[in-house]
Amino acid sequence: MIAPDSFKGSLTAEEAGAAIMAGVRRALPDAETVVIPMSDGGDGMLRALMGGDAGPGGITAGAGGMTAGPGGITAGAGGMTAGPGGIIECEAEDPLGRPIKALYGMMRDGTAVIEMAQASGLTLLSEDERDPLLASTYGTGMLIRDAMDRGARDIILGIGGSATNDGGAGMAQALGYRLLDNNNEELPRGGGALIGLARIDASSADIRLAQSRFTAACDVDNPLTGKYGASAVFGPQKGATPDMAALLDRALKRFAGCVLSDLGKDVEKLPGGGAAGGLGAGCIAFLGARLRRGVDIVAEAAGLAKETLGAALVITGEGRTDSQTPGGKTVHGVSVLAQGLGVPVLVISGSLADGADEMLKYGVVRLYALMEGGVTLDEAMRDGEKLLEARAERAAREYFGIM
Repeated sequence: MIAPDSFKGSLTAEEAGAAIMAGVRRALPDAETVVIPMSDGGDGMLRALMGGDAGPGGITAGAGGMTAGPGGITAGAGGMTAGPGGIIECEAEDPLGRPIKALYGMMRDGTAVIEMAQASGLTLLSEDERDPLLASTYGTGMLIRDAMDRGARDIILGIGGSATNDGGAGMAQALGYRLLDNNNEELPRGGGALIGLARIDASSADIRLAQSRFTAACDVDNPLTGKYGASAVFGPQKGATPDMAALLDRALKRFAGCVLSDLGKDVEKLPGGGAAGGLGAGCIAFLGARLRRGVDIVAEAAGLAKETLGAALVITGEGRTDSQTPGGKTVHGVSVLAQGLGVPVLVISGSLADGADEMLKYGVVRLYALMEGGVTLDEAMRDGEKLLEARAERAAREYFGIM
């Protein structure tokens, strides 16, 4: 069983799965391999749930996965597949308010699948544009609004890969909530503006929100504020200096106070509330969402447990395995599932960092990295497919004792 996440900036989950499969089959030509591209709620969740309909690139076969025996690759059955809606392109705004085209999916049963990263993701900004004081989730709200316009009342929202730190305030503004200062004036967008928040007015919120069911797929369990909160832990990768992170943390604390007083929801310390710059908390506050681990959602849709049962080995991986991996990342979710079924796991990631060895507690028997033997980051990013195939061949040979 091959169930990797994407290797961000290098390989999609489909491409990673195909490379691992190729390497395994070089070591074991007669092996039956099943590839299920995975996601934990960040970049790639749309492709993982919608399969080959989710855009160009990679080998996809829908949520049922790919199976390869001696005869080659065939599409697996089952899982959730795109219906008449398929992949929808709509007008949205990027984290800085610039118009863009963004994609989301509509399942056969009318469930919408939305990746917040499509409109509010870090990859939409150049490094010098990153500014969590200004970045907003407004574009994500636009995607939700469009999905409801098309009749969706069951919406899965993947909330990884954000450029934002606004607690979902921008999303709320796009959906009719009014965020007001002490002068009863609307706040501008962005996480920094929340330091001036005095009141949240829900009287103009889209009435369809109350008629809809939202599931927010997240990959971390950090709270909204504090030492392990959104601003302190994830703010720096979005461009926050230490002073900015401290300001943003105070802003989110003020935001949480208004959510409690005006909406009656206590979101400040909820596990996962700090996901996507506080969007986890915002999904609960403004959408009434249920937070779930994204990897569990994708695993259920793909039938990962059924496909893994009876396998000799599971291989998973991601761009970087570190101390955050056990908090809800794909590698952790796949490993825990396999461990429960008594199937050993190998992890092949782009790099291994402090905390990676924690995965040995979850059925992982060995960890490999592309950045071994003097391989640089640039080489790993550029030659990811070739390196991953080689590591997979080596891993399979070592595990099964093949010379």
